[in-house]
Amino acid sequence: MGKRIAILQSNYIPWKGYFDLINSVDEFILYDTAQFTKNDWRNRNRIKTPRGVSWLTIPVCHNFGQTIQETKVSDPAWGPKHWSTLRQNYSDAPHFKPYAPLFESLYRGVVGEEYLSAINYRFMRLVCEIIGIDTPISWSRDYSLADGKIERLVELCRQTGADEYLSGPAAQDYLKEESFSDAGITLTYMDYSGYPEYRQLYPPFEHRVSILDLIFNEGPDARGYLKSFAQRSAGSPLEGGA
Repeated sequence: MGKRIAILQSNYIPWKGYFDLINSVDEFILYDTAQFTKNDWRNRNRIKTPRGVSWLTIPVCHNFGQTIQETKVSDPAWGPKHWSTLRQNYSDAPHFKPYAPLFESLYRGVVGEEYLSAINYRFMRLVCEIIGIDTPISWSRDYSLADGKIERLVELCRQTGADEYLSGPAAQDYLKEESFSDAGITLTYMDYSGYPEYRQLYPPFEHRVSILDLIFNEGPDARGYLKSFAQRSAGSPLEGGA
């Protein structure tokens, strides 16, 4: 039985595809030794509102060259503000009420947390618990990191004993299959197409919003809208489409 891993930077309350990727592998590595990128998903995500899609952004201190794990929050009051915005826009969602205490507690509990990575991780763990994802999550800093962008990924696969690396589709622009195959590792890509629509407030429907949108609208049925769970229910193997 082989081992499949994925390696990805932490994101703030990511969309459902991110959690589908986590649920599709045997180990998920948070690549927060990577450089922090401004105007990216690391510290922000999108929600639905009556006025359209809107951003929720954690304010951070940005210094050139800093890693994600070094990135600190610049305004500790962001948590209650974000929760207030979520409550205003999702209070009418069918399953907001039962999940609200969990998220409100977390938003108030991260007020004293100064590092973005730790905040993202805490939200990720709560969502995994709600959805029913039990994939082990580790950190790139727990391993020896090689020089070179691709070499580092290959070496992480080696150290974890993985024989398959499942990547997000955007990486097809720079990943070289031979770098992995030469190391005896199969490179596959996650397929984010073909997600079914679910009940969603404020049309038109939008797939690429935070998974909180799915949880508040579908509750216990949310996992059925992740393809990894649907494939397991159908008895078919998980495949990373190109």
